[in-house]
Amino acid sequence: MTRIISATVERWPVAGAFIISRGAKTSVDVVVCTVGDGTHVGRGEGTAIYYEGETAEGCAAAIQAYAGPLEREALLETMPRGAARNALDCALWDLEAKRAGVPVWQLAGVEMPGPLPTAFTISLGDPEKMESDAREAAARGFGLLKCKLTGDGDRARIAAVRAGAPAVRLIVDANESWHDLDIADEARALAELGVEMVEQPVFHGREERLAGVRSPLPLCADESCHTRADLDRLGDFDAVNIKLDKAGGLTEALALSREARARGFRVMVGCMLGTSLGIAPAALVAQGADWIDLDGALLLAKDREGGLELREGQLWPGNLWGEI
Repeated sequence: MTRIISATVERWPVAGAFIISRGAKTSVDVVVCTVGDGTHVGRGEGTAIYYEGETAEGCAAAIQAYAGPLEREALLETMPRGAARNALDCALWDLEAKRAGVPVWQLAGVEMPGPLPTAFTISLGDPEKMESDAREAAARGFGLLKCKLTGDGDRARIAAVRAGAPAVRLIVDANESWHDLDIADEARALAELGVEMVEQPVFHGREERLAGVRSPLPLCADESCHTRADLDRLGDFDAVNIKLDKAGGLTEALALSREARARGFRVMVGCMLGTSLGIAPAALVAQGADWIDLDGALLLAKDREGGLELREGQLWPGNLWGEI
């Protein structure tokens, strides 16, 4: 019989600081869930969705208190979406794969994860700092950079990033900071600097702000899109950013990817800060995605042993989750 063995909180230091418009992080707390059946053990990791009030301690408590069926599809009905469900869902995938003697990608019916050309995040800073960070990232082999913006001075920041890394692809994350700006005009200015997509320009829950906006760049829903239930109100977006913590696990993330594509949305696969134990399941969703942003473990001062390996700007699968 499958049972929850543990749900624990771990703190991992960030390399330097991770800075967005809402503030800076120097460490990240993750919840690690372990399940077992007496013979096999599965693990999953989640990072609390802080902007929705989640905490790692609260997620651990929710897992420990869960008394419903320990089956992936049942979780969608019996546990709220979020990082707790993600950690438990991914642990169940890991356990099921080990029990069946197959890797998770085969169990999920997706392509075997190959190298992923992930974006690397350029934290919010003054133009000179972002230019320096972009130059360093390009020298490490990253061909796609994701720049954090704040709604004030963004054009100067991106001009500096472009000067530091003239050959890379650029996407930007406004983190809801463009809500009161002329979104089309901002996007037009950044398009001239070679930016190819804008993530979450408006407040989540206020998606009607995009009605009638004629942006020259695709607009991607992040905070506005968690699960399939959100797709009906995202008609003014062009793309969705799928994150396992928002979706509440790999099960919903895979379903969301399929339905979003069927509705004509482009797909980005992203992540929260976390170790490779939390990033590895997202690699299954990321196969064939339009944009991949799975650098959460790369932004830490250290990662778990056996984690994802970075080679010339591409992530290669590790062996700490989903393998036998």
